[in-house]
Amino acid sequence: MEADVLQSMTRPMITHRCKEYKQLHEGIVEKIRKALGTDMDVFLVAGSASVMLEAAIRNGVGRKSLGITNGSFGNRSIEIAELNGKTVEKVQVPWGMAMKPEHIEGKVTGDTEAVHWVSNESSTGVFSDSSAIAGEVRKQNPGALIMVDAVTSAFAMDLKIKDMDPDSLVFGTQKALALPPGLAIMLCSQRLLDKAKKVENRGFYTDLLKIKKQSDVNYALTTPPVSLMYGLDYQLDKALSEGMPARYRRHREMADAVRNWADRKLEGMFPEKGYMSDSIGVVNRGKIDFDSLNARLKERGYEISNGYGDVKEKTFRIGHMGDATPDGVRKLLSAIDEILEE
Repeated sequence: MEADVLQSMTRPMITHRCKEYKQLHEGIVEKIRKALGTDMDVFLVAGSASVMLEAAIRNGVGRKSLGITNGSFGNRSIEIAELNGKTVEKVQVPWGMAMKPEHIEGKVTGDTEAVHWVSNESSTGVFSDSSAIAGEVRKQNPGALIMVDAVTSAFAMDLKIKDMDPDSLVFGTQKALALPPGLAIMLCSQRLLDKAKKVENRGFYTDLLKIKKQSDVNYALTTPPVSLMYGLDYQLDKALSEGMPARYRRHREMADAVRNWADRKLEGMFPEKGYMSDSIGVVNRGKIDFDSLNARLKERGYEISNGYGDVKEKTFRIGHMGDATPDGVRKLLSAIDEILEE
């Protein structure tokens, strides 16, 4: 974490029921709306993004949903729904492939209350076109709610939120916003709030109607992580100052550096071409001893990630999001080259 970001979170603590807090909360909401180009409700809840993925299901699905998955986190979205007692029709797309409208042709039936998926599957490094998928959902069932996990895509890639028109879009502070974990963020539609009024057992912590009531007066439902909100406010100012188009270009430049390097030096990237993530690169490992490579990288002040889920033994992952820079990514790749040559 950058020193200035860390410093931004050291401001004196305030109570979450005071005027200063209301100003902080309101400012964060408006900055998120401005950055993402939306006028949707913005809900802030203490916890990981998973709590708001669960909230979307608990508020938006009475009985049945459709889950599309092409990796570990799509599977988790389905698991969340099932563990909340919902019936989930599953569409399994091969790992490494993007989810596309044709995968759900004829599958969004009249009793499908919601369709949920992960926009950027970080286990495989695949970024699917969520706007195209959303369009196909509406073509088959205009009443089906659209629930998108944007944990590793929001603030790294342009999600075209107005075109997508989701009912819930969820992310957290710990990925492209380059902050510690602990605050979940949801963009929420009026359609989802209307559906929540008809759904039983929404819980307390995850009741969007309770959250909405407090949010309307710039309060959190339960005690929020105020220090983290200071950091979020600071990071949003930085993002808006950089400009979102420039921010998205920076992420693409970092991703391109990793892709070009993997094609030249290793066995290329794992995802299908044309659908590669700009926030995380999933690289075919080949014969590389990953544990040895990562141990040597740590000695030089770097760290990358092993593969995840079903492709754990075939890939490794390089994160390039948030406050990372193209120059920093190139230095990391040079360090890997030196270690591999040794």
